[in-house]
Amino acid sequence: MTDKTGASPQPFLTIRPPGLWSPFALGEVWSYRDLLWALAVRDVKLRYRQTALGIVWVVLQPLLAAGIMSFLFGFIAKLPSNGLPYFLLSYTGMLGWQAFNGTLTKASQCIVGNSQLVSKVYFPRLILPLSTVLSTLLDFAVGFVLLLVLMGIYDIRPHASLLVLPLLLFLLIALAVGVGLWVSALMVTYRDLQYVIPYFMQLLMYASPVAFTVLAVPENFQVFLFLNPLTGLLEAFRWAIVGQGTISGIAIVYSVVVTVLAFILGAFAFKRMERSFADVI
Repeated sequence: MTDKTGASPQPFLTIRPPGLWSPFALGEVWSYRDLLWALAVRDVKLRYRQTALGIVWVVLQPLLAAGIMSFLFGFIAKLPSNGLPYFLLSYTGMLGWQAFNGTLTKASQCIVGNSQLVSKVYFPRLILPLSTVLSTLLDFAVGFVLLLVLMGIYDIRPHASLLVLPLLLFLLIALAVGVGLWVSALMVTYRDLQYVIPYFMQLLMYASPVAFTVLAVPENFQVFLFLNPLTGLLEAFRWAIVGQGTISGIAIVYSVVVTVLAFILGAFAFKRMERSFADVI
């Protein structure tokens, strides 16, 4: 088919078979960036709509959790805190944990929770788990402001290591998104995962150095603790904020490798199962 000038018109849409790196077609995600932003803002609004406490709950949740952890591990168990006030130690760990836990929980439920969109409208499904990151960053920003207040109360000044904090936060969120991609795709078929994941996350929290440090664990068992990729990230996260903590280069490299693999494998698994979302959901 040609136009009046005899030249063939440019196609409006070109359909190509999926390639090897199609799960990382970020150009397509970028073309839908308005939808990505709209979904992210919607999640934030739904989180605080018709709530009695609103954003206050974002502050109360880590405070209450840090208080309970401090009482159990610091006052009763009397675990070492490397010279830090135990409440501050627990709060910094809880801040990093909530960034991971919140992202993973929301990303794992994003496909089932948006079934009306998935079954009726085409868009890159990768947008759904990515849209959950904005609310995580907002919660982290609120919690971080309170952290600065606590550091002022305990007369602890920020260190230059604080510059590394954005990178560690990015790794925590990337690990959560990578696992969340896998779980969200599986949850379309296996709905009972929505009950398993919260229970598993509770167990994982106590298996991670959230309210204690690696030094509180006997040396014979530390190797098992470091098998958890969150160990290196959370210890480095705490170190970046207060300038104190146990930093292991091997543990951080291991955590980074696991994070990259989790994100890549999660994206491939998500893309492979994406074809059946509209039919199964």
